[in-house]
Order: sequence, then C-alpha cells, then structure tokens
Amino acid sequence: MRDRSHPLELLRQAAAGRAAAGVRRALVPRGPGHDGLVDLASNDYLGLCGDERITAAAAEAAWAWGTGATGSRLVTGTTALHARLEERLARFTGAAGALVFSSGYLANLTVLTALAAALGAPNDLLIVSDAGNHASLIDACRLSRARVTVTPHRDPDAVRKVLANRDEPNAIIVSDAVFSVDGALAPVAELHALAREHGALLVLDEAHAFGVTGPGGRGAAAAAGIAAEPDLIRTVTLSKALAGQGGAVLGTPEVIGTLVDTGRGFIFDTGLAPPCAGAALAALEVVAAEPGLGARARAAAARLAAIAADLGLQVSAPDAAVLAVTLGESTRAVRAKETCAAYGVRVGCFRPPSVPPGRACLRLTGRASLTESEFAAAARALAAVRDDDERVDVNPSLRQ
Repeated sequence: MRDRSHPLELLRQAAAGRAAAGVRRALVPRGPGHDGLVDLASNDYLGLCGDERITAAAAEAAWAWGTGATGSRLVTGTTALHARLEERLARFTGAAGALVFSSGYLANLTVLTALAAALGAPNDLLIVSDAGNHASLIDACRLSRARVTVTPHRDPDAVRKVLANRDEPNAIIVSDAVFSVDGALAPVAELHALAREHGALLVLDEAHAFGVTGPGGRGAAAAAGIAAEPDLIRTVTLSKALAGQGGAVLGTPEVIGTLVDTGRGFIFDTGLAPPCAGAALAALEVVAAEPGLGARARAAAARLAAIAADLGLQVSAPDAAVLAVTLGESTRAVRAKETCAAYGVRVGCFRPPSVPPGRACLRLTGRASLTESEFAAAARALAAVRDDDERVDVNPSLRQ
C-alpha cells in the first residue's frame, strides 16, 4: 500500500515547489485613488476608471435598482438597464444582438459550451484554437467536449489545413482578437475567410481590442470590415476599456437565442449588478463621443515599446494597448517587477501558466491618459531593469 500524506500536507508541498520556481502568487491590496505608483499594469486602457461621468452613472443605478441583480437573468436579474446596455452594445459594434454576462470569462465559457452542445459535440464538432488564446477560451474548449486542435500562434495556414482535413461536419475557429500577453492582433480577416470557406463559425474574443482598435474603438472585427457577418460571434468585456465589470456576447438572433435557452453560464448565474450595467452604459457613451481615445491608448503603448526597445530590452510590437517585455525565467521577472515598483511604476508580471516556461515577462499597458512625467518614470524604471539584468548576467551567483 502506498504511503499516504494528508491532503493539506500535499498542498503545502506543492506551494513550496511553486515558491522555488518563482510562480507563487500573493494578493496585494491597493488603496483607493492614486497610490503614488504610475499604473502600467491595469486594463484601464482609456483611463476611464474613476471618471466622474461613469461613477455618477453607477451611483445613480445603485440608487434606482439596488446594489445587486437579485437573481439570474431569467428570473429577476434583467433590468431595463441590462436591456438598454445590450441594445447599445449591439448598435455600437454593428452586431445583430448582444447578451450581457457577469464577466467576460463566463461569456467565453458559455458561448463555446452552448454552441458545442448545439452543434453535436463530441462527435460532430471540431474546435480550432490558437495556441495564444486566453485561459477562458482554453477552459471553454476543454469543457466543450468537442475535439479540439490547437494551432500555432497566428497561423492561418495551419488553421486551413486542420479544417480541410477534418472528419467532423461542424467546426468553430476560436481566437483572441488582440492577444492578452504580447498585444499582437490576430489575422481576423483571414480567419473569417477560412470560416466562410469551410462552413465554420468564427468566435472572436475582443476583450483587449474593444474600445482600443477599429473605427472609434469598435474592435478588430470592425477594423476588418466583418462586424455584421452572420458567421462571426464576438465576446467583449466591460472591465477593460469600459472600466467596469462584466462581459457580453455579440451575435445573430440564432446565437443569442441558443445562449438564453441552453447556456448554463447564463441560466444559472446571477445577473450583472445594476451599478455595473449603468457604468458600462455611461462608458460606452464616452467612447462613442470621444472616438480618439483608442488611438491615444495605442500610441501610448507604441511609445512604451519604443522606450523598452531603445534600452535593448526584448519587447513585443503592440497592435493595441498591451506589450510584453520578455525576461525568461520567472524569478527574473519577479525581480524586475519589484525593481519597477521601487522606481514608482506598477507593471504586470506574467509567469507560467500565463505564459510558457522560459517566457516570463513584464506586461505593460498603454493608457490614453498617460502623461509626459509618467512616460519618463517608465523609462527610468525600465532602465533600472536593464541595468539589473546586466549586473546579474555578469555575476550568476546573484541569481540565488
């Protein structure tokens, strides 16, 4: 009989292993308002979090509807605010319809699992998923019960070969529009052309594209001229460019009806809180009224990337507001994050499983409201990261 350790002891051992590998994580609460650090870590791409127009709308919704949705969307969780938000999202993005969820993660889980069930998973459906897709899409593929083929990052030719050689009658291509780590834009037009050619659906996660790319921030599908195509299904979040909380699926009446009737993540989840719906509505009006915000966020990201490149750091070329400074090992990335904080700059630190082993990075985000002094602080912090790396490379014993 095998020796048995107590389950809690196994958890302690696993945590010790993660700590040694530099992938142990901790929650670090921040206070309200500005804490003195330049924010290059958040997803507040348009700088709208804290905007008085949006906070006022959230407060007004709380006074009118209360702080919670009080139930699932099919019971008491749909308010007039939800209906207005769905109508406004569809109109703004050029979609036939929209359905709001309590998070973007849940929207992705629900759309793929519900479509998979309707299209004959496990036997009659193939899902083709980009290797760089967000965890929510990966988890959705796993839960779909369909056969899943993962293709190399941003490789339409690989997608074409998989679709051409499939045995299943039905197929779904799924991809981020803008990838959440390196900020690269997916080959959206090519993927849609492949879906059309092979009788498939394209599910496009616009979380990091919505509000930042496309005409007036309408997203990557709008930029590619395919926003109104019926075989395109998009998901968006309300928690990034719109500075709030929640997510939505954009699609045809057939798609929306399938989710309402069969989507477990829609049927059994409490609806989005009314203050969040009110805030999203107000943020959407700001984006519509100020169509240059997305371009400013992209320009900020491009400038940060140029700063990093000029310092000799390995940096991605951002297509939206996200960029990655690749450092390699997790411990090195953690140290670089701490160095940036010491220089007054907050950055993201992405380690496995967020990125492959050996690809740990600092994730920086451009924001439409970044100032000259904040760019200067970013330059000083990244220079310190470079100098620290050079010292470590000279003396490998410092890695211990």
